[in-house]
Amino acid sequence: MAKVYQPPVQKGFGQFIDSMVLLVLVYLSLLAPLVLGGTASEAEADIADTAATWQALEQNETMQAQWEKLGYTPETAEPIVTKKFHYEVEPVSLGITVAVIVAYFFFMLKVSDREYREVINERFGPRGRTEA
Repeated sequence: MAKVYQPPVQKGFGQFIDSMVLLVLVYLSLLAPLVLGGTASEAEADIADTAATWQALEQNETMQAQWEKLGYTPETAEPIVTKKFHYEVEPVSLGITVAVIVAYFFFMLKVSDREYREVINERFGPRGRTEA
């Protein structure tokens, strides 16, 4: 009778540790730009210090109606409308990100290949072995 393969079982504590490590890594990856000062500063408003109106904010009638449906007045909508979003791609940061992703991909490929070969060896024996 053929030996039935029983894959290794990870205990609950090991799963807990794995998920905590992943949670910490996600938290740190989200926190890193703040700690390292990678966040963009808020841009200054281009609108003069005059009374806010929908026309001064360059909002047409349709936009004005939608703002009002949300409960905004020209004064309360002004900080939202005038805040400009400036997104700059930093080549060094982009390069580091790409390098980390590619390195992780090859690491996972190597680990998966090794584990795959271990499972095949456990199930079918070492390569080249023949049974008589």
